[in-house]
Amino acid sequence: MTQSKGLVLIVEDERHISDVQRLYLAREGFGVHVEADGTAGLAAARRMRPVAIVLDIGLPGMDGIAFCRALRDAGDWTPVLLVTARGEEADRILGLELGADDYLTKPFSPRELVARVKTVLR
Repeated sequence: MTQSKGLVLIVEDERHISDVQRLYLAREGFGVHVEADGTAGLAAARRMRPVAIVLDIGLPGMDGIAFCRALRDAGDWTPVLLVTARGEEADRILGLELGADDYLTKPFSPRELVARVKTVLR
């Protein structure tokens, strides 16, 4: 499969969710790399330079909010799509204020995830 659309980094500790995300993004022509904790995900983001990051908030090691803050503090403006079970308005606003480009609440449609990744890459 070609990676003509670039590499998407998924940072998600629930394997069944990351497997579905990987499948749908790969089907759309994206290369996909998955990490299961925030610390490893941040290292991968710095090493791999993905075109976009699909980032869970509730992660072991380093949560998604701290990950996003560290990324932005380092001057990295790779598009970030936060994915979380937390749907409260305050959580969405905090994520967006910290530099996330979009926010998707679980459960979500994998097709909507792909559409939102494409949107943040426009």
